[in-house]
Amino acid sequence: MQKTRKYHRAFGVYGIYIENNKLLVINKNGGPYKKRYDLPGGSLEEGESLTKAMQREFKEETGIDIEIVENIGVIDFQLPWEWKEFTDVHHIAVYYLVNRIGGKISAPEQFEGQDSLGAVWVTEQDVSLDNASPLVLKAFDWMKNNELGIDIIYYKDWKVKK
Repeated sequence: MQKTRKYHRAFGVYGIYIENNKLLVINKNGGPYKKRYDLPGGSLEEGESLTKAMQREFKEETGIDIEIVENIGVIDFQLPWEWKEFTDVHHIAVYYLVNRIGGKISAPEQFEGQDSLGAVWVTEQDVSLDNASPLVLKAFDWMKNNELGIDIIYYKDWKVKK
């Protein structure tokens, strides 16, 4: 018998910061992308704007102060993730192209809800479905094609790492 799917809807803002054809990513320490590379970013706090959330999350997770260059677009992903009463996650991601205006890469302060273990530079050859989130894979697609696309991307065989 087919079990009923119950989706956790996650909404967040994510920054694409590129230097020398390398993308700045974080080592993820929680959620469905645990033990993989992910884009710096995350959820909005109560009453927070998209751009303020982007700047705050980027600083918290990487140590870098950013300016937002442009809103690239929005894309969504669905993948299995058993969490609380949910069977899957429906992740809606707003992508921004960002530039560094200050700060330097530093180990993030650890606090409740902090899921970054720090930032590293990666090339497209460094990432795969096994070590990167769908957000990172889509960021490299965007870097090549200059578009995110409009269709949801399903990862039916996604494995959350322990």
